[in-house]
Amino acid sequence: MPRIDLDAYVMAHHHEWQRLEELVRTRRRTGAQADELVDRYQQVATHLSVVRTAAPDGELVAHLSSLLSRARVAMLGARVLHWRAAGRFFTEQFPAALYRMRWWWLGCLAGNVLVTAVMMWWLVGNPTVEQTLMSPGEVDQLVNNDFESYYSENAASAFATRVWINNAWVSGLAIALGILGLPVIWLLFQNIANLAIIGSIMTRADRADLFWGLILPHGLLELTAVFVAGGVGLRLFWSWVEPGDRSRPAALARAGRMAITVALGLVAVLAVSGVIEAFVTPSPLPTWARVGIGILAELVFLAYVFVLGRRAVVRGITGDVAESLLEDRVATQS
Repeated sequence: MPRIDLDAYVMAHHHEWQRLEELVRTRRRTGAQADELVDRYQQVATHLSVVRTAAPDGELVAHLSSLLSRARVAMLGARVLHWRAAGRFFTEQFPAALYRMRWWWLGCLAGNVLVTAVMMWWLVGNPTVEQTLMSPGEVDQLVNNDFESYYSENAASAFATRVWINNAWVSGLAIALGILGLPVIWLLFQNIANLAIIGSIMTRADRADLFWGLILPHGLLELTAVFVAGGVGLRLFWSWVEPGDRSRPAALARAGRMAITVALGLVAVLAVSGVIEAFVTPSPLPTWARVGIGILAELVFLAYVFVLGRRAVVRGITGDVAESLLEDRVATQS
């Protein structure tokens, strides 16, 4: 590479080096500033390479090397704090939001379980209803093949992904439609009606043990997550019906931010239930072991909410996603 006019090169790029210096010294950066830090770092690294090759000046090389070293430390600090923010989300924000809205989703859970039980009991006692829904051949296929093979006909990893996407979609709809109220109730009813119909058919065919043995391992956590989404959606609806001491826009905005917190956290919960459904439900483990894993997963979730969530609330964590915006303002040492 031919030699360059060092003075001219310094004048041309001095402002970029100054800007990187400013970003390194900034204690709290926005997300845009963090991105600019990375871009400026790459630019100055290129400048250093040019200076070393075409106009080696010991003082300038030392200055740029020092600047880049401090920039690397700043970027590392940003990444560490980013992971810390993710950790705070799952140890504070998400469980706190679940705990604060517990009565909404617990009520939704209890109501849906009760309706499901009543529907199943009524359908078992009224077999003529079944004939309007499915033909005898379809019932026989469901009882003797389709219900059990559903959990093992596809590769476990692909099945887990499909289940996770489907349940995340249902839960997301329950929260998104919450502002309208009634669509949430209809969505949940469709979900439990399907469960009650299949359950009644399997029970009347003396296959209740198979039904519950395949539903409970993953269904406890999966349906809890769906009912949490439903409860949060209804809470969103109620926030503008009865805003309390806030204005309707303020109450709706706060409920909406907490709903976002829950929606993000439920992605992880549903991923766990999807893994259980794909790898545990169809496994050769005895029924008691598979159901035990499902019960354990449910108990861990409830402990997560009522132990970790309660502690977070006592410390003043609200679950409002606005608190987590601190993640976008990165504190670093100058």
